[in-house]
Amino acid sequence: MWRSRSPLNRHSPRGLWQTLEEKHTNADLSSQKNKKMAAMWPARMWKSSALLPRRSVALTFTRANSKGQQQDKGWFRSLFVHKVNQRKDAHSNLLSKKETSSLYKMQFHNVKPECLDAYNSLSGQILQKLHNDPDYPCEIVGSWNTLYGEQDQTVHLWRFSGGYPAMTDAMEKLLQNQEYLEYRKERSKMLLSRKNQLLLEFSFWNEPLPRMGPNIYELRTYYLKPGTMIEWGNNWARAIRFRQENNEAVGGFFSLVGDLYVVHHLWAYKDLESRHETRNAAWQKPGWDECVYYTVPLIRYMESRIMMPLTVSTLQ
Repeated sequence: MWRSRSPLNRHSPRGLWQTLEEKHTNADLSSQKNKKMAAMWPARMWKSSALLPRRSVALTFTRANSKGQQQDKGWFRSLFVHKVNQRKDAHSNLLSKKETSSLYKMQFHNVKPECLDAYNSLSGQILQKLHNDPDYPCEIVGSWNTLYGEQDQTVHLWRFSGGYPAMTDAMEKLLQNQEYLEYRKERSKMLLSRKNQLLLEFSFWNEPLPRMGPNIYELRTYYLKPGTMIEWGNNWARAIRFRQENNEAVGGFFSLVGDLYVVHHLWAYKDLESRHETRNAAWQKPGWDECVYYTVPLIRYMESRIMMPLTVSTLQ
């Protein structure tokens, strides 16, 4: 009976020898074929990437693509990279008010709980004197204790009419003011920590003006992703009109020194129920939802403080 030959075991010595012979035979045939093609076609065409081995084609494409990226003309790059015009000025110049040169300073004082009343009394006396003294180019815009948010905290908002020179002048005079130096020494015994920020006001926001009370104030603070301040300003310049009907918008600021890319929005309400109703009403106005949609992705972190004005505050 005829028996078919069993498949060759390529792992045996005989199988390995036959596999090597096949490879050499195929290589010789490929070499002969390439010589015939070279004789038939021009040398320029023979060097075309279409006829090169696969590895050479990959290298050729990589070099060509690299060159195209350097010239910013690669079609693949153009699908994903959008050229952005370089900004010609700082966002502080583009977003702040041009008609005024006011500089703001916001102070955050974390007070020992048992010292809060004494701190309010002592600070109220000294800050009122500085506010009323014409020799000091500064005024206290607002002064508050936090009710909800970070507890036992006092927030002061100063305005320096005249910008940096006015602030420098005020600081130099304060260092010569013995009453103020004694106040700072006594104040240090009451505080756990403190920090401040230098701010400018957005051009499209209201300037903080004195108002009668009683009101509660909300300070909403947004910590933005670096490089997004212009986009934030563009969106809020259109959206602020949705938050003006109840006269709740007090002021909008962005930081220059201290924590950077920080935005503060200051709002006034009669009470928490009024705040709730006013904020809900904004959602009924076409366009407000777009502002929220486009600005939320710009935020890294945000917080809200509900604050009660002190007697020294011009915002009551």
